Amino acid sequence: MTEPLRERARRAAGRLRMNGDAHPHYVVCGSDPLAYWVVRSLLATESSTGRIRVTLVVPGRRRTEGPDGRDIEGVQVVLADRLDEAAFRRAGLAGADGLALLHQDDVGNMHAALCAQEVEPRLRLVVRMFNTSLADGLRQLFPDSAVLSDAAMAAPAFVAAALGELAPTHFRHAGRTLYAARRADVRPSDVLCGLAVTTDPELVRVLPADEAAADVVLAEATGRPAGAELAARRLARARRRRQPAMVLLRAVRSFATRKIGIAVLALLAMIAVLGWLNSGAAHVGWSDALYLTLVTSLSGQDPDLDKPATAQIMQVVLTLAGLALIPLITAAVVDGIVNARLALHNGRIQPDRSGHVVVVGLGNIGTRVMAQLYDFGVEVVAIDRNPDARGAPLAHRLGVPLIVGDAGLEETLRAASVDTCQALVVVSTDDGANLRAALNARSFDADLRVVLRLFDGDFAERIQRAFGIGISRSVSYLAAPAFAAALLDRAVIATIPVGRHALLVTEVPVGAGSPLDGRPLAAVARPGEVRLLAHSRAGQRTDWSADPRMVIQAGDRLTVVARRAGLTALLRETTSISPEPAGTPAPRQPEE
Repeated sequence: MTEPLRERARRAAGRLRMNGDAHPHYVVCGSDPLAYWVVRSLLATESSTGRIRVTLVVPGRRRTEGPDGRDIEGVQVVLADRLDEAAFRRAGLAGADGLALLHQDDVGNMHAALCAQEVEPRLRLVVRMFNTSLADGLRQLFPDSAVLSDAAMAAPAFVAAALGELAPTHFRHAGRTLYAARRADVRPSDVLCGLAVTTDPELVRVLPADEAAADVVLAEATGRPAGAELAARRLARARRRRQPAMVLLRAVRSFATRKIGIAVLALLAMIAVLGWLNSGAAHVGWSDALYLTLVTSLSGQDPDLDKPATAQIMQVVLTLAGLALIPLITAAVVDGIVNARLALHNGRIQPDRSGHVVVVGLGNIGTRVMAQLYDFGVEVVAIDRNPDARGAPLAHRLGVPLIVGDAGLEETLRAASVDTCQALVVVSTDDGANLRAALNARSFDADLRVVLRLFDGDFAERIQRAFGIGISRSVSYLAAPAFAAALLDRAVIATIPVGRHALLVTEVPVGAGSPLDGRPLAAVARPGEVRLLAHSRAGQRTDWSADPRMVIQAGDRLTVVARRAGLTALLRETTSISPEPAGTPAPRQPEE
């Protein structure tokens, strides 16, 4: 046993003595869908000693309309508006096996981590954090911690869906670099296994029994030009295409207010009519008439008493019109400059665009999506209600146009040229607002690719059937398995999003006396749930093409790709069996 494992074993034994209970105990602090899915993932996992105990710390009042975990059966709920030492003691943090801090407040999570250390110094800590510099500092303060970003985990799935590609998932394990790709983009010799059948968007089948039918595969990056490079080129295919006439027209329309524009047009029309009448009275050609009209209206002419009365009247009217035209021109110029500056500040003046991606919502996930699209060379236009949104400074720094307004309004969507974009990514935290923006955008282009952030899977399926919006993602659903695995001290090597499914790549140790101990490797695979990638034995190299007839021994490590339910079942089969301790405490009611 290595030194880190011995240390963790000593800490676990100490906690068991302190608790007087063999059940692992984890405390989760959060009040949003991520906390909900992390709690669900923990409760679905059984350890060697039985079911895991979960205590959820939430504010007294709900902060979001969606579920936050407090209504899940079997969870002890502690109400606390402030995460301090008193709240952690009421939650039973002393002697707990791990703490997850999942609030969307980087500084608040760091403060809570420091308070938790006072209650339980030997604590496995998992922290949700967006700011990378703060994350590095937290790792230095708490060596036995995992600092994760749900936005960083989920953003590639949104980017890939917007561009009609697979999420650019790359990871390295046991000396190999692996990535998800379409079978058509990969050499047959580089394919490791089949992941999913996506030919029917409404019925995506993951880990099919017939691997040859899978069009999405897990492949090895060999350093030779292959599918990864082809996919990267396709991701960067969208480039700006401008139409000069449309750009000029849109600029003129946004230059001055409607009232001044109408006044100027009316005055010019009157001058044109008077000029035409003047040319008839003076019996001159159209070029001379234009000259006389402009000179008369802008500077006036010397009075000529010999002119006919009609010509004199028209000269006076033109002079008066000229006197009115000059102030109007000045007002239009001043008004246009002011409006242009305001429009540029709010992102309202947009050149005619085509093939770009519109991102609605510059929160944690929207900021990541915008940055990754920019890195791929794809033109982006951002929309947010708040001019000081989290991603606004980055948008200004990257030169990404930011339109401040409600994405549910047609005016805002037109300003973003949503009628000519290749995709609309709606990732605000409000499901209702996201749906309104998606439906209004579809009114411009019925075939527009819409990537919608929705929490409720059933709601997403109904929306797909009713409105034909088939691409929806849940940030919390994609990220929760990694948070739960980190809390259980089980490293998730990678998360591969395929449609609304999340496939987990992880390495699972086989415990002595577990159901899989002594069985062949073929018993690991379950179609639709688990697929074996590699097998490793102590003192031997990882075998990526192990014989399915090989007998599994205690201490072996299995590298698998699995759905969450399949991984939970596999963990049960690889965990040593111990007798269920008596006197299992029942969940308590919420504490004030």
